[in-house]
Amino acid sequence: MPHAKNGRLQPDRKAIDVEIVRLRELDVGALRARWHTVFGRRAPAHLPRHLLFRILAYRLQADHFGDLDPENQRLLDRSESPEKAGQRAASQIRAPVGTVLAREWKGQMQRVTVIENGFAWKGKIYPSLSKVALAITGTRWNGPRFFGLRDKPSKGRVPR
Repeated sequence: MPHAKNGRLQPDRKAIDVEIVRLRELDVGALRARWHTVFGRRAPAHLPRHLLFRILAYRLQADHFGDLDPENQRLLDRSESPEKAGQRAASQIRAPVGTVLAREWKGQMQRVTVIENGFAWKGKIYPSLSKVALAITGTRWNGPRFFGLRDKPSKGRVPR
């Protein structure tokens, strides 16, 4: 649950609502200018108008009414989509596009190619190595570990 920074009353809520309506009416250039004012740096070039608006509206409300408490922030940080998790795994292995990962499974050599938007195996594209490992084995695996890209847990550490 969000926590409030202070005990502001309803009239302030209306002022924030009016400001959000004004934000909604701004074009991309004006939203980028507002971003620079709010965050003190240029907006990322890849952000489309709808995300610029949403982030600015969120920041306006969070600054006024209070941001998420640390427990809920951690919860949201951990809850990412499978596609995001796959992209994160792809970036963590730091293998350039075109790299071929190989693993022998039940006597058969399995080869997976790193592509720009995921991984290719047997003519299909997968968002994560874990999805490829599932397709190969029929069971859930940590994809980077299955392909030998992550160290095995140390003896003193209990696997999750």
